[in-house]
Amino acid sequence: MTELLTAAQMRAIEQAAIDSGEVTGLELMERAGKGVVEAIFEEWPELAKTSHKAVVLCGPGNNGGDGFVVARLLKEWGWEVEVFLYGDAEKLPPDARVNYERWEGHVGDVLTYQASKGWGCDLLIDALFGTGLTRGIKPLGDLFWNMGDMVDCFEIEWGHKRGRPAIVAIDIPSGVCSDSGKEFPNEEHWTRFSAHAHLSVSFHSGKPGHYLGDGSENAGKCVVKSIGLEGSRRPRVGMKSPPGGAAEDCPAVPPGEIVKLVDQPNWLDKLGKDHKYSYGHALILSGPPGKGGAARLTARGALRIGAGLVTVAPTPGALQENAARLDAIMLSPVGDAPTLETVLADERLNALCIGPGLGQERARELVPVALAAKRATVLDADALTAYASNPAELFGMLHETCVLTPHAGEFVRLFPDIADKLNAPATKGPAYSKVDATREAAARAGCVVLFKGPDTVIAAPDGRCSINSAAYERSAPWLATAGSGDVLAGFITGLLARGFNPMKAAESAAWLHVECALSFGPGLIAEDLPEALPEVFRKLDI
Repeated sequence: MTELLTAAQMRAIEQAAIDSGEVTGLELMERAGKGVVEAIFEEWPELAKTSHKAVVLCGPGNNGGDGFVVARLLKEWGWEVEVFLYGDAEKLPPDARVNYERWEGHVGDVLTYQASKGWGCDLLIDALFGTGLTRGIKPLGDLFWNMGDMVDCFEIEWGHKRGRPAIVAIDIPSGVCSDSGKEFPNEEHWTRFSAHAHLSVSFHSGKPGHYLGDGSENAGKCVVKSIGLEGSRRPRVGMKSPPGGAAEDCPAVPPGEIVKLVDQPNWLDKLGKDHKYSYGHALILSGPPGKGGAARLTARGALRIGAGLVTVAPTPGALQENAARLDAIMLSPVGDAPTLETVLADERLNALCIGPGLGQERARELVPVALAAKRATVLDADALTAYASNPAELFGMLHETCVLTPHAGEFVRLFPDIADKLNAPATKGPAYSKVDATREAAARAGCVVLFKGPDTVIAAPDGRCSINSAAYERSAPWLATAGSGDVLAGFITGLLARGFNPMKAAESAAWLHVECALSFGPGLIAEDLPEALPEVFRKLDI
């Protein structure tokens, strides 16, 4: 999976490479500027065919230095370029100052520019702050507000000499925390606190903020460009490379400090096994009559993703209803806790899902028995809400092969103090992120937590963490439909039955969940998700 870098980790990599003599800061800045221009011409080839007008907004740090490089390169391409600086040129960092002087053209004041009535350009470069910002910038409220309007109405020619500009952010739109995706607040405009872009160009690696919170919406489209650091090993934050040594000589970063972006799994094939029990037997606990739809969706998801056998366990009164709806999925009525104990005496039942459509009273009775069996277990929906009044009681029963799958509301019920920190405004950076929250929740629960959303975050108790993003080219808003989460719980349960460890089961299931939605497209309902899996598997050559 692709590793994402926090702002501090990215600075550590660059500094280690500079300290080792591998590269200079000026060389990195030049490579970054070239990468931005390449990305612009790749995204809009028509801009490379003839001269246009660009406005470059430079900030007081090295992000501004990258902007001066972009301005110079576009001018050399034959463009008309205007540059505006926020801050004092005399106080620019050394490398940014060099590129300010290399520009050799007029540099206006950003505050003067934002007061102008018309934008009058084809391309607007946001090189104000990037990943370096740790607070809101009140004087730029109007500028950020207008940039949001530009993005919202990109296709409309309205009130500007050359139409609305394409907006490009260097690294990440200014005002967005690159670690959390949160906008830093700005008192002038409560609805928009940060810049918006059509294209964001990051370097060496994406940042968590490109995929969390509002970051993906603000970034428009995220492209990562190389600046020649592929051979550099990431040092721990605050650690310098050994004297005279190269960056790769630094000790490795512990897994608990790494955030990964979930991508296509490559371990889903059945490996030539020839018996259904080789792929496990999943048990889905269900509820009373009229409440079994969620569990049936879960069961269908578990079966389609490759569990050898799947059994639904409803109340005895719901047996006939479920029998009328299920064929390949078996039934085993469970009316109470002693009956569940008897059912779980069959050790071939190696994965459980408890929660979807179960009912909170029934969940309180059956969850302790299910967890005492020490099978790989997914807890969702009612199995989580049933313990809202005393989450510690649930946490005391969990074990390391459990997976909790809360949505935002369920997360608040189980982890109210953590949710308060996550939902607090980002007054300074790096802001507390969904990654931080999910890691803290997993450590408290002692098992894997999958915190659902378009920016699903999956964390293990040891700090391992990944983001499954349904943004950019993987945006699938039609996944927000009743029963979608029940199918995801089934996907995870099916992979646990097949022998996947909880972290890989959660990551793979989340990725396939989005892929199924993309394969089906708009109009999706939850029942369609399991049925989309065969086509997804064919595309993956599984």
